[in-house]
Amino acid sequence: MAATRLELNLMRLLSRCEALAAERRDPEEWRLEKYVGALEDMLRELKKQSGKPAPELLNEYSRKVDFLKGLLEAEKLSSSTEKALANQFLAPGRTPTTTKERTPATKTVHLQTKARCTGKMRSELLGTVCFGAAASLLLLYRLGLASDEKQSAVELDAVLQHHQDMQEKLAEEMLSLARSLKNNTLAAQNVIKQDNQTLSHSLRMADQNFEKLKDESDRLEQHAKKSVNWLLWIMLIVVCFIFISMILFIRIVPKLK
Repeated sequence: MAATRLELNLMRLLSRCEALAAERRDPEEWRLEKYVGALEDMLRELKKQSGKPAPELLNEYSRKVDFLKGLLEAEKLSSSTEKALANQFLAPGRTPTTTKERTPATKTVHLQTKARCTGKMRSELLGTVCFGAAASLLLLYRLGLASDEKQSAVELDAVLQHHQDMQEKLAEEMLSLARSLKNNTLAAQNVIKQDNQTLSHSLRMADQNFEKLKDESDRLEQHAKKSVNWLLWIMLIVVCFIFISMILFIRIVPKLK
């Protein structure tokens, strides 16, 4: 079935949104958010039409629109850690929007966004470590200028302990983030595994029902053929009986004079 004008407009706007999402945007950029809102309205109208596309195509449109909406919500989060976790749960489209695309644009955008969030997290962690080291050196320098003679081992231990505490805190945050990402990944894998098992069970049940329906159809067809054959033989016997009875009747009953 040919695509309607509304569906063509939806595809064009969706392709434009995917292109905007792939670019580096300013925080004040407003077009993508407005475009995604228009996509949601167009998708609702498309679902209400009588000549709407196939359910698989509608689900793919909804998947891409939800991905763009989730991407915008993730960008509004404050910390890079929250952004990385939010992007972890985004589901990009499975098929290209236009024929010019080799891979789905939303999948490319998803990979780019994950790379950006990872880079920001790495930069923040390295910046924090460097800041802690510089602060420790500055503190040591000030202590040396104040009084080299009064500088004691206790003060040096305090500075080193402070620096070590900062490193341990950063290590704990990184471990916590890695543990959270691992748990989220395992949870997503379990959900996907359960869905696959449910789908496999449904397919097996459908195959079994199809085989049963086929057997019952064959049995019903054979029964119908047998019924027709018995009815035909009964009719032939009745006709022969009537024919023989008429002949006997004509032979036995004398002719009227």
